[in-house]
Amino acid sequence: MTERYLEGKTALVTGSVQGIGLAIAKALGSAGARVAVHGLVTHDDGARAEAAIREAGAPETRFYGTDMRDPDAIDALMHEVSIWGGPDILVNNAGIQKTVSLREATRETWEMILAVNLSAAFHTMRLAMPGMGERGYGRVVNIASVHGLVASVEKAPYVASKFGIVGLSRVAALEYAAAGSKASGGVTVNCICPGWTETAILTPQIEARAAEYGGDRDAGIASLLAEKQPTRRLSDPSEIGALALWLCNPVAHNITGTSIPVDGGWTTQ
Repeated sequence: MTERYLEGKTALVTGSVQGIGLAIAKALGSAGARVAVHGLVTHDDGARAEAAIREAGAPETRFYGTDMRDPDAIDALMHEVSIWGGPDILVNNAGIQKTVSLREATRETWEMILAVNLSAAFHTMRLAMPGMGERGYGRVVNIASVHGLVASVEKAPYVASKFGIVGLSRVAALEYAAAGSKASGGVTVNCICPGWTETAILTPQIEARAAEYGGDRDAGIASLLAEKQPTRRLSDPSEIGALALWLCNPVAHNITGTSIPVDGGWTTQ
């Protein structure tokens, strides 16, 4: 059983009804954190995510269906979570992507991706971090991407948003570096930068590539990953969850301002 070093802490994980966000929420819950669950889904789907997180060990969960494109709605979300307590831990995972060339990208696509992937994190951080500083303990874990470290074609809005969140995180890490102490755990801000990860958004690409190999899924994955990820292995969302949980441990008080790739060697090339 995971050591329950987050008992009494409240975590807000955006985009936590599936995939990486749900895995992180379950990991934090397993260490005793109360978890504010978020996603643009039905209340039934939200309830299913809450149940999974409670089953993992969270003592309490609450679901929020906030539209992260709306700053006023984000203000309301943060106010409600602050009444509940905290957040002591903030994980900005909600994100969207659209593959499109710079020439063909529309103003609407740019604004939508930047709003969800970058501006929403700015709004949650500016509201959550002063309280973290006052309490002497706080963790912000921003789920960036390898595309916060390197670029790919036809992803200008997405890459811009992810480079932006890496920069935002570094500034926040510096501004709060002296908050708290080793004993209290301090306030840290870090990015996790996943490469190819086994999530629903990847399924169509895997199936399309597998079809080229007679339906052999493993061969399709290896072919897909060979273009970028030297290990040719997908990460599992639970692996990202385990890393996020470790960053929230008080012993990680001196790890701040980092961008940690989980990419099978992609960004070392």
